[in-house]
Amino acid sequence: MEQKMVKNVNNTEKIFVQRMEKHQDELRWLYMELYGNDAMYAELCEQMHDYYLKRSTELKKRDIKKEKNPDWFKEKEMLGMMLYIDNFAGNLKGVEKKLAYLKECNVNCLHLMPFLDTPKGKSDGGYAVADFRKVRPDLGTMKDLARLTEKCHENGMNVCMDFVMNHTSEEHEWAKRARAGEGEYMSRYFFYDNGDIPARYEETVPQVFPTTAPGNFTWLPEIGHYVLTTFYPYQWDLNYRNPRVFNEMMYNFLFLANQGMDIIRIDAVPYIWKELGTSCRNLKEVHTIVRMMRMIAEIVCPSVILLGEVVMEPEKVVPYFGTVEKPECHMLYNVTTMATTWNSIATRDIRLLKKQMDIVSRLPKQYTFLNYLRCHDDIGWGLDFDTMKQWGMEEPSHKRYLNDYFTGKIAGSISRGELYNDDPVTQDARFCGTTASMCGIEAAGFEGNAEKMQTAIQEDLMLHAYMLTQSGIPMLYSGDELGQVNDYSYKDDAEKASDSRYLHRGAFLWELADKRKDLSTVQGQLFQMLNRLEQIRRQENVFSQEAEVYTYDVHNDSILGILREYKGERFIALFNFSESEQTAWMQEEGIFRNLVNGEIVEVKDPVLKGYEFVWMKCNPVRCKR
Repeated sequence: MEQKMVKNVNNTEKIFVQRMEKHQDELRWLYMELYGNDAMYAELCEQMHDYYLKRSTELKKRDIKKEKNPDWFKEKEMLGMMLYIDNFAGNLKGVEKKLAYLKECNVNCLHLMPFLDTPKGKSDGGYAVADFRKVRPDLGTMKDLARLTEKCHENGMNVCMDFVMNHTSEEHEWAKRARAGEGEYMSRYFFYDNGDIPARYEETVPQVFPTTAPGNFTWLPEIGHYVLTTFYPYQWDLNYRNPRVFNEMMYNFLFLANQGMDIIRIDAVPYIWKELGTSCRNLKEVHTIVRMMRMIAEIVCPSVILLGEVVMEPEKVVPYFGTVEKPECHMLYNVTTMATTWNSIATRDIRLLKKQMDIVSRLPKQYTFLNYLRCHDDIGWGLDFDTMKQWGMEEPSHKRYLNDYFTGKIAGSISRGELYNDDPVTQDARFCGTTASMCGIEAAGFEGNAEKMQTAIQEDLMLHAYMLTQSGIPMLYSGDELGQVNDYSYKDDAEKASDSRYLHRGAFLWELADKRKDLSTVQGQLFQMLNRLEQIRRQENVFSQEAEVYTYDVHNDSILGILREYKGERFIALFNFSESEQTAWMQEEGIFRNLVNGEIVEVKDPVLKGYEFVWMKCNPVRCKR
């Protein structure tokens, strides 16, 4: 028995050594280039070994299994859902009890929105972390989290969490000790005893929240210092020039990975490194840090993948994937495509969306994007205005049009929502609202208008079908599968009233879920059709990550066509982004099968009703090119 234990220990040690040998030359080189500190590097390696030894047997087995299939997260079966634990089921134990519902939703990637300990009233929705080793008490404990991830794994689900690297809460132990004047902890942030350097930063660094949190620094009168606070005054930016910060944050990362995480979302990646005289965005040192993080994960917990939150257009986020030889993030958000999708709804014009999808389609297949219609955050109109200007759409006026359209101020608009960070000077603003409310389900329900409701449901389903057709991983927002609308009750909560993003962060309504099998209800129509589309996506080979994907020009600016080809199979999807009937001028020959209703059709210039979509696959034998 004792000999067997020793053998197992040796095997375990051998795996770690092999992984370390694979990466140690590059890891050491990058670390020393950034920090030039042998002692801190040695400490990092020792701690990596320690966290590896602490990793459970089951997670180590998961590591080995996923190492053999490193592209596991790219499989067409992947479907994510993001949710707030308290809104969805009260606490972590409550989520565990609802796993059967999530499986019914076909979800196998559960993104738990921020759940680490944050100060009440100064949490920024959970992104102001006071303790990286503690779950918010009302949500449960680390033990509850580890149990939930274990149960998710038993049910074939992966678990994702947010890792806030850029800053801590002002209530974090480091911040408290820095406020007390301890130099060791002040050096973990950016402190200045006068306004000269902060003023120089402000010359080149854009403001994230110009209305609700103007400026990039906060004055602390009790200690007579400014501190860098890119986001909110209670979120202090970490100084990654200090190797102690990098090391300690990597230890937090590995601790959380050891609780059973499969995907770790790196929040606000471009902001991590600060340099005076720059925009403090997307600096080369950020890539060094993310690359080291990737290697640390591959050594200690290789089943864990990195999802980067980088809010830029697709061609500009590509560097965050790294290279084939030196990869960084495994996945990135397809942020711009999301915003452009809603622009296409408001304009009934898919030209910009088509252009962006063409750019994404030309990228190497190893680049994996996470696609979504809505998330926990606002929608910023970071569109390609250089291109839109050629079509007569000027930036300031078009942004105002979009915000007026989605807040329902324009005649004919069925959308409802609210603005976020409405800047009276620049006249710029972002938008908040659930998918259902943006599609008109809220307005139709309020008016009791059955015809408008069917239009709204069709728009909602069309957009979800379009998202499921894209290459990458689709991510649903909890409640969207049931058409949940805006929740205006946040205005009655003093801690939330100033942040309109809580409009689409409302509590999950389980009474709506009870209607999901009743096709006479909005919930039943949405849930059952989404279920059908998700099942088709799982079953059909044309949805493989390896499929060739193109946009298909149907000579109609209101209809987006997408073509997927894989091993002789040819799939065409058409999406009418207009409320009016439109013709897709395809001139296509061949016999197709409608994947949704099974009908066999010969396609030639089909006419689509308002917000109608079509998924069809050509019989390879009878398909002409």
